[in-house]
Amino acid sequence: MTSPISGRQPQAVRSALRILEEVASAGVGVTAKEISTALRIPPATTYRLLNLLVAEEYLVRLPDLGGFALGRRSANLAPAPLTAPTAARAVMHRLRERVRWGAHLVAFDRHRLRFLDADPDHPPTDADELSRHLHASGLGRLLLAEDGDLPDAPLTRLTPQTVVDRDELRHALDAVRRDDLARQCGEFHAALGCLAVAIRAPGDRRLVAGLALTGPADRVAAPNTELIALLRDHATDLAPLLA
Repeated sequence: MTSPISGRQPQAVRSALRILEEVASAGVGVTAKEISTALRIPPATTYRLLNLLVAEEYLVRLPDLGGFALGRRSANLAPAPLTAPTAARAVMHRLRERVRWGAHLVAFDRHRLRFLDADPDHPPTDADELSRHLHASGLGRLLLAEDGDLPDAPLTRLTPQTVVDRDELRHALDAVRRDDLARQCGEFHAALGCLAVAIRAPGDRRLVAGLALTGPADRVAAPNTELIALLRDHATDLAPLLA
């Protein structure tokens, strides 16, 4: 006969599931301290549950002991990879024929970016890495501007250009909300930048995806009026296909 669940076990199960979600969202290398801070779980409890999840192969500890990543058994829980509808991929093909920059289409899953259609000729930064540093990418800023909240954890300076001052970042996000356009120049990778526009559902205007062009940071910093107009036109074409 199965033993009844004790009073403290349901909370432990919920905490373990939240830790799995946080590692999946934050990406490879998230630390125990970052998990504890983000979830507001006591450090001792966090370490105990992390050790249990590692033992059961839902998580793995990185070789340098610098953090954690999803383990073999977590793959059984992961959703199937997202893919863009055929009509949306055709829109992306048209855009790539007109620009020499990398063109990428992403979906937003809570505070995580997932590529729907990544440019095969300009491989993007890993989605998990982008999701860990939303403040330093154009696509990430679209999501932060929509949510209205900054991460609780300290903002990482990835390059000398990365904005880590919270007041400065809030000012930048105000502009993103106003224009539905995010621009970053050399903040994630020193030599690269991106322009990203929001794709919104035609009816309720909710954020459903992001469309980005990536290229040299100095070229991204230019006004690029015609390029931005082209990006917006294709975002408009994509909206009814993704809503």
